[in-house]
Parts: sequence; structure tokens; C-alpha cells
Amino acid sequence: MRFFIALEIPSENRLQFQAIQAKLHTLIPQARLTDLSKIHLTLAFVGEQPNELKTQLVEILQQAGQNISPFEAVPAYIDGFPSLHHPQVLWVGVKGDIDKILLIRERVKDGLTDLHLPIDERRFVPHISIAKLNSDFYIDRNLEVELEKLMAISFDPIKITSIKLFESIPSGGFHKHNTLAEIKLKSNY
Repeated sequence: MRFFIALEIPSENRLQFQAIQAKLHTLIPQARLTDLSKIHLTLAFVGEQPNELKTQLVEILQQAGQNISPFEAVPAYIDGFPSLHHPQVLWVGVKGDIDKILLIRERVKDGLTDLHLPIDERRFVPHISIAKLNSDFYIDRNLEVELEKLMAISFDPIKITSIKLFESIPSGGFHKHNTLAEIKLKSNY
């Protein structure tokens, strides 16, 4: 199974992402937009692992969410990987209770390390992928200004109430995501 751990974006927030993507597609028609039903904030990509690992991954999620109450993150800016000017992926960064996202991410990372699973050691930036581009695409200063304008509106906060374990299933050149487990956030104090 191909596992990943993420914070899902509630359906009530997806309309705003749909609006961003529609404007983005007008600016960059060749952008391949992320399916709205699949947008999420990835905490860790575990990759292809034996099915039996699911139980241990659920335990990691339970530990990662301990004593963390539900919180909010707000879409704030557009950036890209590996960079905004030469993006292969465009994403929306968030502000708000970032400390909680970073704490959950560190706990997940520690749990995966304990299982001797490979960990992405790059600096973690909480983000939501919205589009993919060919590697030769270039964003000039004019287009960068237009992308900044997309994010100049007031966004509704995204309510984060759980951590989810997903499986990613290849399907006709795309991937289908199934929720395998959901751990609700709640303060135990």
C-alpha cells in the first residue's frame, strides 16, 4: 500500500480553492489543477509499505494528535516547488495555528523514524498543492504580481479537526485517495 498522512481540507473550504484554481487556470492555461476532492495538507508521505504497517501508522497518528485541540489555518499566499519562478507544483501556504501543524508533523516524523521508515528531511512548509506544471515553466514578475492578487481576498479559516491516514492508489495516470483511518483532535487536559 502507498501510505501518506495528511490534514484534509473540509468541503466547506473547497469552494475558495476552486475559485483560486479557476483564476489560476485563466493566468496559466497549461496548469494541471489538483482535483478538489483530493486537496490536503500533507504531513508525511510514507510511500509503498506492507499492508500490516497500517496498525503502527494509526498508533503514530494517535500519538501525534495527543493533547492537541482542533485549530484553524488560513490560506495566505501562493508559492511553488522547487521555487515560485520555476515551479513544478504551485501551492497555497497557510498562516494561523502553524505551531500545531509543526508539532503534529514532528511527532509523525519521530514515529516514522522509530519504525525505521525513510523521512523527507527537507524543510517542512505547511502547504496545499493546487496545480502542477511542466518543469520548463517560468513565472515572470508580472505573473507573480497576478498570483499575489489571487490571494488578496479574505479567506475563511480551515478548521482542522483530525489527522488522517490515506492510501494512494494509481488509477489511469492519476491517484485515488482512500481514507484508512481518522484520528480526531481533542485536548485531554
